[in-house]
Amino acid sequence: IFPIREDDSIFISLASFRDHLLGETMKEAFGRAKHPDRLFVGAVVQNCFGVEYTCKTGAQVVGKDKNGRDMTKVSDAPPDANGVAEFCEDNDYKKYCDAGQIRALYVNETESLGPAMARYYASKLWGGETFFVQVDAHLKFAQDWDAKYIAEVKAAKSYPKAVLSSYPPGFEGFTEDGTPGARLCWCEFSQSDVEDHIIRINTGARYRGDVDRPKQVAFIAAGFFFTRAEFLTEVPFDPYLPWCFMGEEIALSMRAWTNGWDIYAPRLNLIAHQYRPGRMGLPKFWGSVGRTFGKPGPGFSNRLQKVLIKRIKHMVGYPDITRKSIEDEGEGFILTDLEHYSLGTTRERDDYLKLTEIDFNNLKCGHMQWCNQGDLD
Repeated sequence: IFPIREDDSIFISLASFRDHLLGETMKEAFGRAKHPDRLFVGAVVQNCFGVEYTCKTGAQVVGKDKNGRDMTKVSDAPPDANGVAEFCEDNDYKKYCDAGQIRALYVNETESLGPAMARYYASKLWGGETFFVQVDAHLKFAQDWDAKYIAEVKAAKSYPKAVLSSYPPGFEGFTEDGTPGARLCWCEFSQSDVEDHIIRINTGARYRGDVDRPKQVAFIAAGFFFTRAEFLTEVPFDPYLPWCFMGEEIALSMRAWTNGWDIYAPRLNLIAHQYRPGRMGLPKFWGSVGRTFGKPGPGFSNRLQKVLIKRIKHMVGYPDITRKSIEDEGEGFILTDLEHYSLGTTRERDDYLKLTEIDFNNLKCGHMQWCNQGDLD
């Protein structure tokens, strides 16, 4: 749709679900950037606006039962804060809104379809910027994070077809200089019935000492990746993953790699993430799904995900999730347009599985020594 501008501009994809830190996250991003005039935000603001019904909290811990287990309740709540408005009404940041650097799509929480869909919508707010970064809406940033990430991705051997990705550290201990990066080198097949044996990824070894350039890793994290905007046309976000909270990371990793993109761990973490235990009582999208369909609690959302996640499992190669098995269950609609949002043809799926030691037949992940040791440039 747009030609890519070669001006080192950055598009920030922000999918926010009823997030009270959205405004602060935007202020952090611009306030700590070396070139804030080159930043452009695409925010998908999924809020409860308090129109026609009363907003609710998440499940708040209110005490213990006689067996020592947490007791929770959901309470009435005021309408959610508008983080974009908070940012644009601040005299220190208003100029960026006036300059057209903030693009926002507002979605009532009852129409939220989960993080994968929100990120798809956010990607459609891109407007020709050189670089694309996808992050969550509750972050802190290191000083000059923008210039440093640009320099880091350009230092990758495979640039311009390089993706930086990591799980950011938490707020505690994070400094304006950043913290040593960690490599996404670990995975497991989930044993949770809710997650239906989908692959979960995590960090492995950290960088130690002086390393001359970023090293390749196995996976892309949905909560942070930084790359050139050509990625959006070669690995477009899949618009057919509503209600999916799990599975997007292995799908994104395999699609990127088979399309010829190499994945790298940045040597420094230049953002930090607020990790949110359930005890905080913050709203979750699956709570809204349950209330919208008259089935409170996470159960109904989980049932929807178990159907839709078969699209991912079929694409990446779970042997028991074939097109025939899906169609025999009357769920062939979940494969709509899969050919446009599937694996690439530049490199083979089996080569990725060999590299990452993923065994779909036995539901096992091996130990990727090359990844933890940083053997691949």
